[in-house]
Amino acid sequence: MHFRQKIFAREGRSFPGRIYAETVLAPAYEEAKAHLFKPMMAVNKAQLIMLVEQGLVKQSDACRIMKAILNVTDDRIQRTTYTGKFEDLFFQVEHLLIEEAGEIAGNLHLGRSRNDMGVAMYRMAIREKLLEALAALVELKETVLEVADEHKLTIMLGYTHTQQAQPTTMAHYLMAMLDSLGRDYKRLTAALDTVNQSPLGAAAITTSGFAINRQRMAELLGFDGFIENSYDAIAGGDYLGETALALKMSMISLGRYISDFLQWSTQEFGAVTAAEPYVQISSIMPQKRNPVSFEHIRSLASSVTGLCETVLTMLHNTPFGDIVDTEDDMQPYLWKALTTATQLYRLTAAVIGTMTVNSDVLLARARESFATVTELADTLVRECGISFRQAHAVVQKAVKTALAAKIGVRRIDARLVAAAAEEVLGKAIAVNDEMISQALDPVNFVMRRCLPGGPAPVEVERMINKRRPILAANKAAVIDIQLRIKKALEWLDEVGHSWSEKA
Repeated sequence: MHFRQKIFAREGRSFPGRIYAETVLAPAYEEAKAHLFKPMMAVNKAQLIMLVEQGLVKQSDACRIMKAILNVTDDRIQRTTYTGKFEDLFFQVEHLLIEEAGEIAGNLHLGRSRNDMGVAMYRMAIREKLLEALAALVELKETVLEVADEHKLTIMLGYTHTQQAQPTTMAHYLMAMLDSLGRDYKRLTAALDTVNQSPLGAAAITTSGFAINRQRMAELLGFDGFIENSYDAIAGGDYLGETALALKMSMISLGRYISDFLQWSTQEFGAVTAAEPYVQISSIMPQKRNPVSFEHIRSLASSVTGLCETVLTMLHNTPFGDIVDTEDDMQPYLWKALTTATQLYRLTAAVIGTMTVNSDVLLARARESFATVTELADTLVRECGISFRQAHAVVQKAVKTALAAKIGVRRIDARLVAAAAEEVLGKAIAVNDEMISQALDPVNFVMRRCLPGGPAPVEVERMINKRRPILAANKAAVIDIQLRIKKALEWLDEVGHSWSEKA
């Protein structure tokens, strides 16, 4: 048998070929059932209402069509499987509508295409998941702010290049995390602004000869407006790329914070302890208490980063037009990325909000560290009238002497600093033990850093108070958009039921 005949014998000679159905069409059908059916039916209701308002469909016919739309329920569709009889979910639903209402239901497709309809459905699905992610992100921001408020006086070491750098506070660290999360919020809301624009009325690519009201379609479906250029409406995939980029950046940042918390959870570090609901034990080592929640967050954040990169890669070098690279094959990657990110924001809030911070350990470590010696150099500038570069050299010599003699930072005294100055500067400087002791105190170090953005409790308190109303505004904004979209879709349902009863 010729190889072509072998393929046809295995795959069949009519649409769809078996392997094509298994690889592409059946999975796409299942994804569409799960994520796109409700947006599809909302678009159908909005389209019908607009057509009646524009005088393109008679009210009596519209009532019959609306009744059919309501009879094609989610439960009914979820029980279906891909058979190959219809190319995709759109044609499956259209067939059911014509079955219910007769051929008049075919006029529901006046002035539209699967192109603009599909992009509208994708945008509706993504905006819903984006809003869920934003709500979870705001919840995480709230938790971080409250934990920071509890730890304004929790002194700890800050690190640069993984080495002890200078004393700071847990609140200062957490507020840095909060502000980074705030930028994630801005990027994701900017993506939402791009996503929440209607392509409807663009039809295949050039709009329609029918008097379609594009603005009305946008209003009915809760979009902020419509994409003016009809070519752009069906060709532009940057709404996908912008969402993926914003989410990818957020997950990269999340992984960085979590790497710190995971390190801080080690017994050697001893800075934080995850609460019981978020640790697991070893099957063989009775002493183990594994903070795997942090590990899972980091690992899954990386998986979201990968999903987002997949979206961007699928967009790369594709023609600027209607093309499958931006459609059924790609969308599930972004849906999964958004859903996973939402769960990670919530999990991170739960783990950080319940962890114990071992303040005494952190303070003791800061007291034993040489990380305070920047303040000693600053003190020499203030009190002894030497330049900072001279003071830096004197303190560096003092630290080297202490390390060579194997004495800790708390044993650096006026005599040792004066000797270092004599050697480095060739002259004496006036210092005393009280001055040195205060300069090397990590609490004093933090209290002095009260410039804008510094770790001093008074400054952190100011930052917290400044961010509370911003956080409240973030939360209100997400709720407002969700409610506005919900009301638009509920109104469609109300009209649908009203018209259906007149059929």
